[in-house]
Amino acid sequence: MHGSLSILGAGSWGTALAIQSSRNGCKTILWGHDKSHIQNLLIHHVNQRYLPETPFPDKLTPVHDLKSAILSSPVILLAVPSHAFKTTLKNIQPFLTAEHKIAWATKGFDPEQDCLLHQTTEQILGKHIETAVISGPTFAREVAMGLPTAVTIASQSEDFSSQLSKIFHNQHFRIYTSTDIIGVETGGAVKNVLAIAAGIADGLGFGANTRAALIARGLNEIMRLGLTLGGQPDTFMGLAGLGDLVLTCTDDQSRNRRLGLALGKGLSKEQALREINQEVEGIFASREARKLAHKLDIDMPITEQTYQVLYQNLDPEIAVQNLLNREQKPESL
Repeated sequence: MHGSLSILGAGSWGTALAIQSSRNGCKTILWGHDKSHIQNLLIHHVNQRYLPETPFPDKLTPVHDLKSAILSSPVILLAVPSHAFKTTLKNIQPFLTAEHKIAWATKGFDPEQDCLLHQTTEQILGKHIETAVISGPTFAREVAMGLPTAVTIASQSEDFSSQLSKIFHNQHFRIYTSTDIIGVETGGAVKNVLAIAAGIADGLGFGANTRAALIARGLNEIMRLGLTLGGQPDTFMGLAGLGDLVLTCTDDQSRNRRLGLALGKGLSKEQALREINQEVEGIFASREARKLAHKLDIDMPITEQTYQVLYQNLDPEIAVQNLLNREQKPESL
């Protein structure tokens, strides 16, 4: 596959996607806001901070100048943290042309407006630009290493889905396509909250039974919110729903799960974040998901208890007891 792609965000996930696309023969620009970090990437041809085991393919070029990154390709992929998503869109807007298409691999909500990221994109860039979202059960390190991975690309544009599929797809990286942007975004955002909850339960030593129950009931919470927002049921049983939820709740490569583990073992949020030393999207997502649940009158008890642990200093053990002591009810959505 040839062509070009500009990826905004030189953290672990943006770098892994840049390695994947350039490995496929796509000329890839990787932009980052930290000049010293980009300089390090240029000198060493590897992201020593996040993915030190994977040298850059020849077609990957790190840059610090945002304008040159945007003008280098008509296809722009955002891989920035959710709290930086809106600002990044505003910063690139002056450089966009009629030919540009925008995709994102960011998972989360807009923390200012309590909405999904496609709504933020429409608000800033308008509804006429072609957009897509990439999501699914993906750890950056495994993608960079070329280990078998499958993801979902959701877009209303079949041509754009096909274009992105050609950029990323190979024998190690399988692409499935969807038109359900809402469902894919909801699954990718809320699963981070549930991974913190699963980590808390494991940190408290509650075992595999508890973890499985949290995953199953957590999927119900994702579906309640996602269906209310307009997502499709099948999406939540796929890669961007159940697949991503299982991944982040069960493997310690997940920063959200590691935060929960630390909290369950008695560390403070601040201590845990210092140890992890990377973005933990579930912290912001718990606040935004809770706001949406209250606004839409949706029952999301695991999200509620996780929020209270993170923002109201609720003891994690009491949070789990609060879940267990809820009124009995039928198992249904």
